[in-house]
Amino acid sequence: MKFDVQYAQQVIKKEAQAVDSLSELVSGGSFALACEKIYNCKSNVVVSGIGKAGLIGRKISATMASVGIPSIFLHPSEAVHGDLGRVCEKDLAVLISYGGKTAEMLRLMQVLKQMSVQTIALTGKPDSSLAANCDVSLAFGSFEEACPLGLAPTVSTTCMLAVGDALALTVMKAKKFTKEDFAKYHPGGSLGAQLITVEQSMDFTKTDKLPIVEKELTIADMLDKTSSTKRRGAVMVAGKSGRLEGIITDADLRRLFMDTKSEGFSRTVESVMTANCKYVQTSTLASEAMAIFHKYRIDELPVVDEDLKPVGMIDVQDIVSIKLSR
Repeated sequence: MKFDVQYAQQVIKKEAQAVDSLSELVSGGSFALACEKIYNCKSNVVVSGIGKAGLIGRKISATMASVGIPSIFLHPSEAVHGDLGRVCEKDLAVLISYGGKTAEMLRLMQVLKQMSVQTIALTGKPDSSLAANCDVSLAFGSFEEACPLGLAPTVSTTCMLAVGDALALTVMKAKKFTKEDFAKYHPGGSLGAQLITVEQSMDFTKTDKLPIVEKELTIADMLDKTSSTKRRGAVMVAGKSGRLEGIITDADLRRLFMDTKSEGFSRTVESVMTANCKYVQTSTLASEAMAIFHKYRIDELPVVDEDLKPVGMIDVQDIVSIKLSR
């Protein structure tokens, strides 16, 4: 069987051209108003559609939820058979229908209006019943479908998805949604692992006694003071202000006692520590900490707050355990 690859290229080009033409829609006042309503929504953004539009609606709803916009998908047929109980007056509905005259969607729209739920129409027909009766209308216009028969939803559904993404991401940007916020909603899988912070991965809590000593102590006093701490692979050294000034690792102690034998116990912490050591902050991504471990071939990193005061320590094994990929 020989396939028409040139036709496939035409499909891609036709969809790309249609999406490119949407810039006029998103630059208009209706799009800004839709964004404002989503931004100010105090409950869920309820997305609904049927058929292929419904599949696109599920994706739009999922995208909103993943970027901090509470959202659910509501099937229009199931809605009028009990699922309207999921909807409240504070919700906002995004109703998707290319033709804007699908019976199930129009019936749902009327019920939502009776419930005083505000509505946004996402449609291809500006003169349709859906566009005319919703509070905001996003009508992207009519397009010839890429299907050889001109029937199967292709160009139209691609446009729906593009407008939905534009809505979700524009509101996401306005909300100043951060990587840390994103990580909260994506804790699983490789994506979640890449977004885990040092604070989430280090093996310390705020109530743990940290291995911190003053630089004036002797090595003997340091070992005595830190004997009951949770981790003994390294000790952080702080100055009188409490700021991090250095670190002493097990490897440092082994080298010390190999050179000085028991005399090493009387040496000062300051004389043995590695000054100006590498460190990370609680908000640092674990993947960034892993890069430091590999670059400098070290096993422990002090974790400090904004004032450079130690709040914990992270070990290379803490990060290996979450299976981070570089």
